[in-house]
Parts: sequence; C-alpha cells; structure tokens
Amino acid sequence: MNSERLVEVVLPGVVDPEGLQVRHGDVPTPGRGRIVIAMEASGVSFAEQQMRRGRYYDQPPFPFVPGYDVVGRVISTGDGVDPGMTGRRVAALLKVGGWASHLVLDADDAVPVPDGLTPSQAETVVVNGITAWQMLHRRARVRAGQTVLVHGAGGGVGTVLAQLARAAGALVIGTASARHHDTLREMGVVPIDYRTQDVPARVAELAPGGVDAVFDHVGGRSVVDSWHLLAPGGTLVAYGSASTRDDSGSKQWPVLKILARTWLWNALPNGRRAGFYNIWAGRSFGKDRYRARLRDDLTRVFAALHRGDITARVAAELPLARAAEALRLAESGTVTGKVVLTP
Repeated sequence: MNSERLVEVVLPGVVDPEGLQVRHGDVPTPGRGRIVIAMEASGVSFAEQQMRRGRYYDQPPFPFVPGYDVVGRVISTGDGVDPGMTGRRVAALLKVGGWASHLVLDADDAVPVPDGLTPSQAETVVVNGITAWQMLHRRARVRAGQTVLVHGAGGGVGTVLAQLARAAGALVIGTASARHHDTLREMGVVPIDYRTQDVPARVAELAPGGVDAVFDHVGGRSVVDSWHLLAPGGTLVAYGSASTRDDSGSKQWPVLKILARTWLWNALPNGRRAGFYNIWAGRSFGKDRYRARLRDDLTRVFAALHRGDITARVAAELPLARAAEALRLAESGTVTGKVVLTP
C-alpha cells in the first residue's frame, strides 16, 4: 500500500505570497487514458505572479493550485495507457496544478524528458521554451541575418528567446535592467537599459531600417512603440501585459486593447504583421494537432538545451513547503533565471 500523501499548495484568493495555503490528501489514482506523476520540479512563472493578484487573463476561480508546468516521474498508469511509461521522466504544460507532490495528467499531454537533463534544468524550458520557440519559429519565422528586438531579454521567456534567435543566426537586441547586461553580452545580445535609455531611439540607432521582429510582453505603450520599430515586412508578436501586473480593474482589458490594436494594424497596407501569442490557442479546435505541435516543439527545445544552444538558468530551488518564499523571490526582481519548486 502506498504510504505517500498528496501535498498541494493552494492559492485561496488575492493574497500576499504568505497567504498561500498547504493542503494534504490522498495520492490520486489515474483513470482511463491518464497517468499519475510524482512532481520533481515545477516553476514559479510570471503567470503565478499575476494569478495571485487576480490579474491573469483566464485564470480559474479561487481557490486553485497554481503551477503552470511540471516535470516528474510517472508512478502509475490508467487503462489504455502503456504500462511501460511507469518510471519515465516527463514534462507537461498545465496552466494550473503544478505546485503539488502528485498530479493526474492525460497521458497524451506528457512529453518525454531526454536523459542528461535534471528535472530543474528541464523545467526551466517547458513553458518558457515552448513560448519562445513557437513565437520565434511559428509566428515570426525568424531567419539568419535578420534583426530582432526582445523585450525583457533577461527574463524567463526572454532569455530563451534571445538564445534561440542567436542560434538561428539573427542579430538580437534585448531590453533588460543593467544587472543583466553582462550576461546578455555573453550570449551575443546587444543590451538596452529600459530604465535609463530611450528604447525606441536606441533601437532606431542600432537598426535604422527597422527590426524584422519584436517580441513584446510588456503591453501598454510598449506595444505601440514596438509596432513603429518594425521594418517593412516585419512581425510584432505581443504575448503579455506585464506593465499592468499591479493595476486594478479588469484583467481582460489590457489584453483586449492589444488584440484590437493588432487587428487594426494588420488592416494597414504596409506589409507588416502583428499578433497576440497565446500558448493555448488552437487547443479547443483541434486537441490532437495541438498536442502534436506542442510535443514536437518541446522536444526541439530539449534538444537545443542538450546541445548547449540554450542554457538552463535556475535561480533557486526551494521545497514545495516554501512556495511563499519562492514566489516572493521570483517577484523581487533580484534573481536571474527560474525559481523552481521541488518535492
């Protein structure tokens, strides 16, 4: 008989990190087509920072278990699932639920983690890596010799995105606070301090003809500036509204404004494109195709990590029981890399 117990971290409402709660229960049993994994690593993403403020665009009603992605070992399989999956290390994209010692997943949502990667290394590139890969290669289709602007190049998604763009042969300009600049230069990125420099003016100096792609998670005025920095035929990919994290009011409105702007910009006859990236887009219209694409893209990201094209930047590893401390650390802006929760 399994003596292990389920441990979950619960977000009960709009609270400070210290308001997170711990809940105990029985380890779940997998139904047909499902698996149970023992969590080995789950990340603290910007999404959780928004969720605890009630600011994430489509978060579920409180209370719920946060945790956008997870890496773990399969400990049991349900009917219709290959029993040989037991013992394998897998990764999964969840949106919520990852901050738990054990999780039930659809077996088809589990992506194998290659040997040679630790759970924390793999975890750093699940949601961040899929996001970066799909924006770079599926949306902007960046090619060698092009110039791209990555906002927040010192952050989780931005760091992976900048490295993947460099691996694709692009010149990368990255905005970040000054403390990230040495790291960005080591990656071959041209840094701009968004706190002390005029970003549009500096980008215009570096790329007088405009940039071929901009990746903007900031939202607000930044999206407008990003659009105007595009070269003819360039692509703007917006994927967040970080500037509104601490605002009050509707959590949907900042995203809806970006969507409206991109729709209007795409109607202009100037050859430039704009769009809002949502990692979950397409799931409700074709789950099998969505899963196949996600599996393929994450597998490519894992391969890039294994080759050294990208690096796993783990800022800190903290046990699940210290989730409040982990969330506070991630929000502090004092660390480089991903804060990871472990069992």
